[in-house]
Amino acid sequence: MLWDTIKESLQELIPSSDYALWINPLQCQYYDDKVFQLVGPDRFFCAWVEERYLELIRNKMQYLGYGQCAVRLSVGPEIVPQLESKRSGQLQLPGVATGGSRFRSLHPGYTFEQFMVGESNLLARAACNAMSKGDTTFGNLLFLNSSTGLGKSHLTQAVAHEVLNGSPATRLHYLTAQQFSAEMVKGIKTNTMDKFSKKFVNNCDILLVEDVHTLTGKNKTQEELNTILDYLIKSDRRVILTSAVAPCRLEGIDEDFRSRMSAGLVTQIKDPDFETRCNIIKHKLVLNKLSLDESLIEYLAKHLHGDIRRTESAIIGIKAKASLLNTPPDKALVKEVLEGLIGRPAEVNGDMIRNFICGQYKVSINDQKTHGSFLG
Repeated sequence: MLWDTIKESLQELIPSSDYALWINPLQCQYYDDKVFQLVGPDRFFCAWVEERYLELIRNKMQYLGYGQCAVRLSVGPEIVPQLESKRSGQLQLPGVATGGSRFRSLHPGYTFEQFMVGESNLLARAACNAMSKGDTTFGNLLFLNSSTGLGKSHLTQAVAHEVLNGSPATRLHYLTAQQFSAEMVKGIKTNTMDKFSKKFVNNCDILLVEDVHTLTGKNKTQEELNTILDYLIKSDRRVILTSAVAPCRLEGIDEDFRSRMSAGLVTQIKDPDFETRCNIIKHKLVLNKLSLDESLIEYLAKHLHGDIRRTESAIIGIKAKASLLNTPPDKALVKEVLEGLIGRPAEVNGDMIRNFICGQYKVSINDQKTHGSFLG
């Protein structure tokens, strides 16, 4: 069968743990000369596969002569029961019925061991590690903020992994602010707000809430979460909140709620520096069983800033392209993959340097040429 052939070839490109978790559960529902229909167990699963592996699947189909066939990925409820054992790499939060969870699953790779530490995230990592062990050195409330793809979710889920592995009976709740809001709205509509509040107040040892910046303007949700945070903090329970921006920069937020979120350690995860980016790339290369010359690693680190997911995507793309072409990755191949991700990398030249210096010193290019200063 075509899908079996594709899966076999993908097994050579993807780490075995990732393959077992994300590729093996996929099933081919239907295909002809126009459509290749794959199904996964849920929306989260399908979104992850689409973001990380769909292009790789398309490349393999093209290689096998099915380049004109459109690859589609959708949720297939009928395959959920078959996936319970296969997806054992994901931990389900305790106290939640299998298959009906309104909580997010934990990514198996989001552990402290897989998190690359650098100057930009050292404090955040140390605080999360302490929080996972019940160490109150950094307090019992932690607020993490950063732009997308820098490790907020990774560290938050690493705490959940550590807590559940070390103390499985811990009453841990991990959800996004939007999920919290949706549950609260349901509680109001069904007149079950007491049950909703008790879940977080009476049955919670550690609360992890992501993306609290999405609560801007949602006054009732802010009020409810603020009340819960107040109780948990005073009861010495542990709380981690994440956001795209710091509490002081959040708009549409009640001042009391803002103050409560700032009551503990507030720390920012910044863009990794060049050395850390190199280490991240080397780590991802090992996971993907790919080898690159040091010069290519430095080239990637020079052009890939911010969002670490783009680094992962670049490495997967490089490996896939090198495999399809049956050639070791070189600078031309790396450049081509990067161009597809971030556009053509800018090459520094004399004109760029001259223009930069003129801008810094507020000197016109004509004046610079006339007086023969700088690089003219």
